[in-house]
Amino acid sequence: QVQLVESGGGLVQPGASLRLSCTASGRAYMTGAMGWFRQPPGKERELVAVFTRTGDHTIYADSVKGRFTISRDKAKNAVFLQMNSLKPGDTAVYYCAFDARIITSSLRSPSEWDYWGQGTQVTVSS
Repeated sequence: QVQLVESGGGLVQPGASLRLSCTASGRAYMTGAMGWFRQPPGKERELVAVFTRTGDHTIYADSVKGRFTISRDKAKNAVFLQMNSLKPGDTAVYYCAFDARIITSSLRSPSEWDYWGQGTQVTVSS
């Protein structure tokens, strides 16, 4: 079993920044795809930014390119999401996800991921 714990959400004004953190535990070797999804109110869960299983590449949603940056600390089994220039449309519950075997073509499908964090609320409002 893998446990994922997120932190860093909150209420901010448009244009502000937030940094989300996710730490994984439960396995000796945490190699695999890892990253962030979000679920806006009344909508389906969607990919925000992830590292591929090999860790060589990142995939971003078009709506966050140039504003959000994903990074990771392999030694700490952690992944981060730096969110700048936040917009009201970024309001959502943000989830950390991990999967040891997922293939690149399946990364955008939430149902293909094995492990999820509990989620952290991000609200962007004036």
